[in-house]
Amino acid sequence: MHRHHIPRILFSTLLLTFVCCGLLSAQDLNQTIPVTSPPTRRIEPPQPNATLQDLEDGGDELRVEKAYLDAIDYYQAALKKEPTRHQASVIHNKIGMAEVQLGHFDDAKRSFEKSAKIEKTNANAINNIGSMYYQNKKYARAIKYYKRAIQLIPDMASFHANLGSAYLGHKRIEDADAEYLRALQLDPDVFETHSTIGITALMKPEDRANYSYTLAKMYAKNGQLDRSLLYLRRAMEEGYKNIDHVYQDPEFAQLRKDQRFVALMAQPPVAIP
Repeated sequence: MHRHHIPRILFSTLLLTFVCCGLLSAQDLNQTIPVTSPPTRRIEPPQPNATLQDLEDGGDELRVEKAYLDAIDYYQAALKKEPTRHQASVIHNKIGMAEVQLGHFDDAKRSFEKSAKIEKTNANAINNIGSMYYQNKKYARAIKYYKRAIQLIPDMASFHANLGSAYLGHKRIEDADAEYLRALQLDPDVFETHSTIGITALMKPEDRANYSYTLAKMYAKNGQLDRSLLYLRRAMEEGYKNIDHVYQDPEFAQLRKDQRFVALMAQPPVAIP
């Protein structure tokens, strides 16, 4: 079988977690920018004698290479090889991931729903359905599915981060704080491996600033002062209106003793329109 091969160094922990396993974060979802010109297939179709594993692996590599239509071809060919229920569920979820990257959100939602129907315990697919509702700003429905995913895998930091984002969109700030904190407790790097660029694309400036301030507060409470300062500065640049709360919010108690905090507040950055 002839197919593209990518350097193995590209299979970092992040890609193995979010690409191969098919986990979609709210942040990653919102970073997706639908293509402005029709996508094209870049390689020859899958060979008929390819094994199911070859086809699934080929689809994974093509998706990393951003050859999404080719990846879908490989995944669909894999589904014709009589996969187990679990394998079929995983592959439908991966098809949905590729469709998200193409901006085909309705198709992606159907693929995720098919994945979850085949295997009702596929937490990644359930999480991804939640992200489809999040993308449409249907936060209550997103919360429902994120909670279902957490019931299946309680210690998945990404699920808690997603639930926090949905709570934030729903203006449930205290609930968002609690979920972000839980995510950080499970994985201190969760918001570094989740793109924080994408989520802001769908937010109004006020909400974007509130998101950054919330993360600053959670990092401070978790003792990650460097990152707290980074997001606090970002909130100020985004025009956070209640910056004086930093002197009252108990989460910032330790940060307020840091000279870098004193310097930042003495010369705050100008809000960037």
